[in-house]
Amino acid sequence: MASIESRLKARAAELGFALSGVAPATDADGFPRFRDWLARGYAGEMAYLHAQGEARRHPRSILDDVRSVVMLGMEYSGRTATVRERVPAGDPEHPLPDGRGSPGRVAAYAAGPDYHRFVWDRINALAAWLEAEVPGCRTEAVADTAPLLERDFARRAGLGWVGKNTMLLHPRRGSFFFLAAILTDLDLAPDDPFAASHCGTCTACLDACPTAAFPEPFVLDATKCVSYLTIELRSPIPTDLRPGVGDWLWGCDVCQDVCPWNRRPSPGPVGFPHDPALEWLDPAELLGLDADAFRERFKRTSLWRNRRAGLLRNAAVVLGNVGDGRALPALERALADPEEVVREAAAWALDRVRQRISSVNRG
Repeated sequence: MASIESRLKARAAELGFALSGVAPATDADGFPRFRDWLARGYAGEMAYLHAQGEARRHPRSILDDVRSVVMLGMEYSGRTATVRERVPAGDPEHPLPDGRGSPGRVAAYAAGPDYHRFVWDRINALAAWLEAEVPGCRTEAVADTAPLLERDFARRAGLGWVGKNTMLLHPRRGSFFFLAAILTDLDLAPDDPFAASHCGTCTACLDACPTAAFPEPFVLDATKCVSYLTIELRSPIPTDLRPGVGDWLWGCDVCQDVCPWNRRPSPGPVGFPHDPALEWLDPAELLGLDADAFRERFKRTSLWRNRRAGLLRNAAVVLGNVGDGRALPALERALADPEEVVREAAAWALDRVRQRISSVNRG
């Protein structure tokens, strides 16, 4: 009979996880670096990282008698939006093919159902399978929200190396995948850790970052990252960073899009369902959504995470960056929005759009 480790990995593949491996449950290798990262203020408003800081030292904070960490990677479609021809900044003289206003981009992992629920359902199913195969064992399935330094254990489980953009990279599957874990009190045979780094002298990710969010290779200043600014940040986006947000409505894929390890197609199926309708959204249309309409449209997606105020704030910033005169009516209506953060972003965007129109007229 096949080993429990090989059967576990086979079941993981059936559930949509392209990557799987086992790491011993010991102190996280990167905990000192994580603690230094917090001390440098790079976590911004993510106070939960400070509150759970010490808990990330060892996975026993999640399961007290843990012996093994089963790391899993589920791939999502990260290349569709980058294949599409970039749409130029819109104006009445250069309308978009579909006649709409200028679109805003959504990070690839959010172009589908809420990934938390989707991945949680499958790791819980895998944990239940393991408990049925080994009666009496204990498990704890976690993804994203638990105090676990996932990339450390993923590397130790053989799933890849941490790149200069701080993403986990696999030599055949790139970086477009979610990480999840199952902690267990079983003493499973560990996989060989991924010891090498294949970034070499490449700095494509660092050079392409629109907000210069990497103070040095392998270090991300989240307070400058477009993903942080458009998702985690609840207050207004700093004005000096708004131009760097560009046309990103939610999240950012730039440092992954330019990575050479993401240029080749994946060798297998993608486990996470993809919704092309969520790749690009009309920010002017979003500004017209009231609370009920926002809930109806995004409740089951990842875009629900930063709620209506955050997404509409982002929509206004995108419109200000694009400078499309057709957005003026939507932005003017947004000046009366019930959320102050939306009103402030709309006023900023209006000023930017009017300046652009004035400059074009003078030219």
